[in-house]
Amino acid sequence: MAPADSGLFDRLERFYDAMPRPWARIEEIGSLVLFIREGEGWPYYARPRPGSPTPSAAEITEVRARQRDLGLPETFEWVHETSPDLLAVARSAGLDVLLAPLLVLDPAALVPDLPLRDATLRYLDPAGPTFAADLHASRTVSRLGFAAPAYQAPLEMAEKALFIQGAGPTERDAAEPLDAEAVRQARELFASGAFLTAVAESPAEGIVATATSQRDGDVAEVVGVATLPSARRRGYASQLTATLSGRLVADDVDLVFLSAGDDDVARLYTRVGFRRVGTACIAEPAAALL
Repeated sequence: MAPADSGLFDRLERFYDAMPRPWARIEEIGSLVLFIREGEGWPYYARPRPGSPTPSAAEITEVRARQRDLGLPETFEWVHETSPDLLAVARSAGLDVLLAPLLVLDPAALVPDLPLRDATLRYLDPAGPTFAADLHASRTVSRLGFAAPAYQAPLEMAEKALFIQGAGPTERDAAEPLDAEAVRQARELFASGAFLTAVAESPAEGIVATATSQRDGDVAEVVGVATLPSARRRGYASQLTATLSGRLVADDVDLVFLSAGDDDVARLYTRVGFRRVGTACIAEPAAALL
């Protein structure tokens, strides 16, 4: 792992705090900030308030109660290098913590754009006539991909994962369509320039992989990188990540970063120009991580 860079982590903290604010309502509970998404989209989380003392177990418990009242996932996120004492506190408060490799892009090491195998790359256009269908396909691919990780599921999850492990275009297309309000809000988000989604599209299978960036100023995070389970091992995810990152750099973003699910996934990103700098912590109640 690279040596700690306090300036880098300060920039990441400012990004994490700023990115949800245009789309969320804010509640501060002690040293924690709870972001409550307004409208459709993935629910947000609670994070330590920048510059605050380490949150206590009692504050975590209070935030969890508030999240339950609001019908939100009891999720917390932070960077270990910025809040090193929070890991032990979160575990003492009954949370399981995923330690996700945190990587930043080295633009000089970024691999060039390469042709995708049996697919083409394009970006979702919020003004285009196919935006609603493209958004539906992209989000469904992401949901199916994350529901069936590429690594071998534990035995106790095998039965639950049986359907989604082999999910393909049929399962993607069978997903319930997005409602008109969700599409409207997504158009607004994408038109603002804060969000950009690249997809790999096969002539025979449609959209089979997706990657999204969320941007605040000159910092951007690559998120939601996923491949339809039936279309894995074709290099889609890594090339989408590289191409999307290259576009961000060309558009004056000078810090591109992402979090990987584990060390094996992190190694895929290091091959396209990223390097590990730290650890992103994602905490949920034990049952939620099963």
